[in-house]
Amino acid sequence: MATASTPIPTRAVLADLLPAASTRIGTQLRDLALVTGGAALTGLAAQLSVNVPGSPVPVTGQTFAALLVGTALGTRRGIASLGLYLLAGMAGLPWFAQGTSGVLMPSLGYVIGFVLAAGLTGALARRGADRSPLNTAVAMVLGNLAIYAVGVPYLALSLDISLAKAAELGLYPYLVGDALKALLAVAALPLAWKLLRQR
Repeated sequence: MATASTPIPTRAVLADLLPAASTRIGTQLRDLALVTGGAALTGLAAQLSVNVPGSPVPVTGQTFAALLVGTALGTRRGIASLGLYLLAGMAGLPWFAQGTSGVLMPSLGYVIGFVLAAGLTGALARRGADRSPLNTAVAMVLGNLAIYAVGVPYLALSLDISLAKAAELGLYPYLVGDALKALLAVAALPLAWKLLRQR
């Protein structure tokens, strides 16, 4: 005789479905592990890096990781995770792109934007935006826009150039790659939910 599966809460994100101890401390420890793991994943993805000729902003895997972390962990944990990544890197942990760290990089605005993007995609995931391909695509596009909304002006200020020039250096060369990363998320996130519903 088959047993009915427990329904997935409407406002759940993927991380909410991971098992946790029944105590408050157990849940806090799980969340701490998720936050730390998300930051570490972003730091590892940042090492997948390719220089773009003429630009101080490399192509990396950290944007993809940051958006996935925010979506999978939800707003609060996503912001905490990417905030930890940002602050630890600013303090000297060499896990920004190409093993760099510090506060003087022209590309630091993009990392600041990761925190904003994680909060945004996490909030959208709480509303089910990661459960269908179309909604996932919209969430990834909005997350990328949040990153550029901080990264490009920061790049312009850092290099003392116009916004138009900053966009040439730090936006246009990356749009195709961002589209490919969004397609990966569109394939992966709804599939994860489909598999969970079948359990």
